[in-house]
Amino acid sequence: MSSREVVVLSVGGVRFVTWASTLQQFPESRLARMVNDDDREFKLVNGEFFVDRDGALFSYIMDFLRTLQVSLPTDFSDYQRLQREAEFYGLYPLANLLSQEHLLKPRLEILEVHFSLQEMQAFFRIFGSCSTTIEVLAEQITVFTGQQSGQGWSSPFPSQKPLVPLPVERPSHHDLVFLCGTEYSAGDQFVARYVSIKPDKRKLINGTNVLGLLLDTLLRDGFRLIGTRTVASEEKVECYTFERMKRAAGLDIMANQTSGSSGAAQAKRSQVQKWK
Repeated sequence: MSSREVVVLSVGGVRFVTWASTLQQFPESRLARMVNDDDREFKLVNGEFFVDRDGALFSYIMDFLRTLQVSLPTDFSDYQRLQREAEFYGLYPLANLLSQEHLLKPRLEILEVHFSLQEMQAFFRIFGSCSTTIEVLAEQITVFTGQQSGQGWSSPFPSQKPLVPLPVERPSHHDLVFLCGTEYSAGDQFVARYVSIKPDKRKLINGTNVLGLLLDTLLRDGFRLIGTRTVASEEKVECYTFERMKRAAGLDIMANQTSGSSGAAQAKRSQVQKWK
């Protein structure tokens, strides 16, 4: 069968339509042999290959063959059953990954936002259990600073002087620190600090507005607010605690066919995202 031919499968009563080349990703698998008419167990009935297996689980098999990545829902739990299905189809690289359940299961991620207002400035500190999330937030958040005149400081841009973008501070891999507002330096001059959080393009100087934008950004990114508390009553430090289920990304398999060989599939697992 040509790799560009369309193949129709009926797996447990669920119909799938794909290219022959998709089923031939791993030449030694039973699906590839089925397409090449080398596996007699799979019968061609009315132009469709009939397979008496679990159709719902086969949808994950098809997704893997199309993308060469293992991507499962956060509430998925049938790892052993899916592993057996992968073994049945001869997709042993996939079966080996599924046997390492700890690499595939989503993990609970905790993030805390500490916020305090002191005179004309607002201080922020974000702690996260996943260093990758802190790194992403550090790329999203930019502080713009500039020396401004005291006249009309409450306007969005008190002077025509350009603002200088600065990265947020990273005391460690698991937290970041930044502030916004104004601070008098000498005479009628003061330092103004604005905060921008991508993808929003605004530059905000008011701490309460920055806090609202930050919380909205976290909620859009899949976090759920689970609690608020005051951690230092004298300094009025408010703490907002978030959580989300995060999948360990980076699990994929490369199927390489060596020229002149029997076409045996070689598989390797890409680097798994590290949780620090």
